[in-house]
Amino acid sequence: MANLDQYRVNPKKFSLKDYNPGDKTEREGSKEQNTLDLSTLASEINTLQDILHAEGKRKVLLILQGMDACGKDGTVRHVFSECDPLGIRLASFKVPSSDELAHDYLWRVHQQVPKAGELVIFNRSHYEDVLIVKVNDWINDEECKRRYAQINDFERLLTETGTTIIKCFLYISKEEQKERLQERLDDPAKTWKFNPTDLKQRAMWPKYMQAYEQAIKATSTDHAPWYIVPADSKTNRNLLISRLLLNTLRNMKLKFPPAPADYKSIIIEN
Repeated sequence: MANLDQYRVNPKKFSLKDYNPGDKTEREGSKEQNTLDLSTLASEINTLQDILHAEGKRKVLLILQGMDACGKDGTVRHVFSECDPLGIRLASFKVPSSDELAHDYLWRVHQQVPKAGELVIFNRSHYEDVLIVKVNDWINDEECKRRYAQINDFERLLTETGTTIIKCFLYISKEEQKERLQERLDDPAKTWKFNPTDLKQRAMWPKYMQAYEQAIKATSTDHAPWYIVPADSKTNRNLLISRLLLNTLRNMKLKFPPAPADYKSIIIEN
């Protein structure tokens, strides 16, 4: 297991080339040991999330961003496998509706941010509005830079009003994506996940990597840092994100709220 800080993006010297999507540093020992480690991490995440919910003051936002088939859904299933759904919510961002397009691009996102005591997972996010739109030339460089600044201000607003943000780029290789997309085609139980438009996006892989690198570099801040998560190995991905989240929750020093003084005199009879 590596120092988690090595995955945190330093915008002053960041390049995706410095990261290996096939890295398996977080995996230790046998498959059985890794499974046990994931279960242990999930159990403690559940415990701390319960306290977060009971405390009812602070908020946590986990952002999962990455190319198609990088494992965003699988991450949610494994990292939160032991969690009580109370106080946890998943928000997925698809193609904007006509109503959403009639507003500014952050409008639909702001509606989904966590409320007090809540942990929210974003499956994709507001970063789609500086990624797919940039790769397809729907916005120009000037507008893209303007949006980077707006996103930084938006995330600063969230953190200054009690939200802790963890942003994870699930970094898979083009070769691994090919295998996963082919698996969707070959497995009847997964074919429903396949979308022909995925191949159109895959054909623009270099442009996407450039767009991700620019966006991550421009928006990895002290108040909302990015983490690069090597994701060719599903187990490595799940362990690393579990540890990042657990470390964040531990550092929040969460505590159950004290019982009201008059509760001490209450006696439940019969």
